[in-house]
Amino acid sequence: MKTIIRTGLVLFTLIAGLSGCSSVATVASNVGSSIGSVANRLVHPFSPAPVSKSPPAGLDDYKTQVAQHVLQHNPERSYSGKLPPMLPAIVVLQITVDSEGQLADVEVQRSRDDEASQIALESMRRSTPLPPPHALAQAGGKLKFSETFLFADSNRYQIRSLAGPQTAD
Repeated sequence: MKTIIRTGLVLFTLIAGLSGCSSVATVASNVGSSIGSVANRLVHPFSPAPVSKSPPAGLDDYKTQVAQHVLQHNPERSYSGKLPPMLPAIVVLQITVDSEGQLADVEVQRSRDDEASQIALESMRRSTPLPPPHALAQAGGKLKFSETFLFADSNRYQIRSLAGPQTAD
């Protein structure tokens, strides 16, 4: 199917280019990009969506962007599907980000599992730089917020800002 789409796009772009219509070529490029994105979501339905490059609309939007970014940088730690009714560990991190998205500080705010805490901390550190918070950064250029890591087993988690419902027991 990809071959058919690519062939069609190449022919469409070639014809548009030969006719001197650069806007048609731009549209063809955008359509090709959109088709590829939809195809990727069909093949990988549980993979996190790409991080938006636009400024966040608010703190919840920013936390969603950060959660997606962390999962993209730690795919081996990502748990897809419904979380079990009894989670083995829950870790709440307090995260401080500067206006450029650099991690200024990250510390465990709440946890009862040292190993899970280390996994959450390392995942955040591996993900720097984070998306910049833009106007959300307070005076001094920093934003402080909390995020919760919900561990489905001893090594894999979902991040609360993206997590779906848990299974009922």
